[in-house]
Amino acid sequence: MTKDVEMAARNGGGGAYYLPPPHHADGGAGAGDVDVDDDGKQRRTGTVWTASAHIITAVIGSGVLSLAWATAQLGWVVGPVTLMLFALITYYTSGLLADCYRTGDPVTGKRNYTYMDAVASYLGGWQVWTCGLFQYVNLVGTAIGYTITASISAAAVHKANCFHKNGHAVDCNVYDTMYMVVFGIVQIFFSQLPNFSDLSWLSILAAIMSFSYSTIAVGLSLARTISGPTGKTTLTGVEVGVDVTSAQKIWLAFQALGDIAFAYSYSMILIEIQDTVRSPPAENKSMKKATLLGVSTTTAFYMLCGCLGYAAFGNAAPGNMLTGFGFYEPYWLIDFANVCIVVHLVGAYQVFSQPIFAAVETWAAKRWPNADFINREHPVVSGKRCRFSVNMFRLTWRTAFVVASTVVAIVMPFFNDILGFLGAVGFWPLTVYYPVEMYIRQRRIHKYTRRWVALQTLSFLCFLVSLAAAVASIEGVSESLKHYVPFKTKS
Repeated sequence: MTKDVEMAARNGGGGAYYLPPPHHADGGAGAGDVDVDDDGKQRRTGTVWTASAHIITAVIGSGVLSLAWATAQLGWVVGPVTLMLFALITYYTSGLLADCYRTGDPVTGKRNYTYMDAVASYLGGWQVWTCGLFQYVNLVGTAIGYTITASISAAAVHKANCFHKNGHAVDCNVYDTMYMVVFGIVQIFFSQLPNFSDLSWLSILAAIMSFSYSTIAVGLSLARTISGPTGKTTLTGVEVGVDVTSAQKIWLAFQALGDIAFAYSYSMILIEIQDTVRSPPAENKSMKKATLLGVSTTTAFYMLCGCLGYAAFGNAAPGNMLTGFGFYEPYWLIDFANVCIVVHLVGAYQVFSQPIFAAVETWAAKRWPNADFINREHPVVSGKRCRFSVNMFRLTWRTAFVVASTVVAIVMPFFNDILGFLGAVGFWPLTVYYPVEMYIRQRRIHKYTRRWVALQTLSFLCFLVSLAAAVASIEGVSESLKHYVPFKTKS
């Protein structure tokens, strides 16, 4: 199995965007056909705008809603500075990674269809497996985190209506389990779409939804900041001896770093997104423009959400700005924002899950090439404009994945702790370490030169931040588990 997986990684296996080359009577894979690219696969049609939509869909997710809380833990000085630093690091390392889409020359080299393909081409050996571990653990964890967040937002719609009808003092808490199950059922349906090429419309819709609820959160925070009442804010955030103990202050500050890291987490699917972009112009140039557009747009929203949210709620900022009920009215706007969150997360769940689906299915197809259960497609709709087929292995495996992620979400529905852990686990290795190491290998940067030292220093500092955030988030989960009983605790 190990050799088969490595071969799949090196041959483009595991790519969520894999499209088989069309077959021709002369046996060539698209020879002389204008509808194929230089690798013989169906011509890519993505643009800077579609790539930006994928990035915004992936980046502006549940993380944006925790930024007011994160800013409250860090204060007016460290909070905004940290947001900007993470944005700059993400943009810079994403540019390095975009250059590694092709092996060797960034414009004419051999394509790498997935993140793991790029690591295999440039680094190889054990680093391919550690990359796969970090990438897929993070992708699976993100699917779980999005299930939790979607259910919290769906439950918030019920609670907003309840508070409006019965008053703010009434207990309107509900069980999230039912909402998680419904979200899982929806994901089972969308998971049957074969690959990212079939999800462009969903990403664009999800991007619109993310703009909508982020704008609402910013607007409500601004209105509360202007009209009051507002919470107490300080330069250093939550105060020791007043809000928390000194130990809690340290844990929460590190956990806030993890939440901010998660808010910028999308590097693990950057190569897969880039593999949808057409050329010319060169894919790396288009992807760098898309990254600049995506990261700058999201950073603007993040600064507004984090700073205005902190200004509105102060050191008592809720973990989730739209579901922690710092806002009660207008209730219909809160309802709309939370519906937007749910719709956005339906799309974001797929953006992060498709690479997992494709990795397993590509490995299985190579392992059992003659098995009808794995390889046979059963046409359901066969029109010129709309085609859809069912594959029994895809149906079974993807359904099992959705069910498993839903069950884990039900058992551990801790919003901020889970986000912090995912951000910590994924940020250093996937956003910083591998892009830096591949770039050094590609550009043949010699050890101990000024540029090598600068890149390694950046990587080491980000490692320390990720380690501290991971430890703090684990501590937060352990504390939450002491007070949580699955299927019985309301939220």
